[in-house]
Amino acid sequence: MNAIIKEIEAAQLKENVPQFSVGDTVKVYGKIKEGNRERIQVFEGTVLKMQGGSNRATFTVRKTSNGVGVEKTWPLHSPNVEKVEVVRRGKVRRAKLNYLRDRVGKRAKVKELVK
Repeated sequence: MNAIIKEIEAAQLKENVPQFSVGDTVKVYGKIKEGNRERIQVFEGTVLKMQGGSNRATFTVRKTSNGVGVEKTWPLHSPNVEKVEVVRRGKVRRAKLNYLRDRVGKRAKVKELVK
């Protein structure tokens, strides 16, 4: 890649990115703009997948809200993501947890990683 592009992308990276992985339950504090006001809304769920690299890295979080599955994809280095807080670590053996989309209730759980 071009050195100029690398330099621009390096300037867009966040300094303190939390360490989390697929299967973890996280709280994502996202900035939401409503008119001229700005507030922070928390989205808590399980990380289904992480993809991309550098400043293009994204992660997808899934939760169930009123019995309906909701997924949201967040850019990791976006200024609209205030912070990502790890609630609990998950024990998984694969990189993408697409199979959780078909499951409901207790079957949609991920085992907790005990250290």
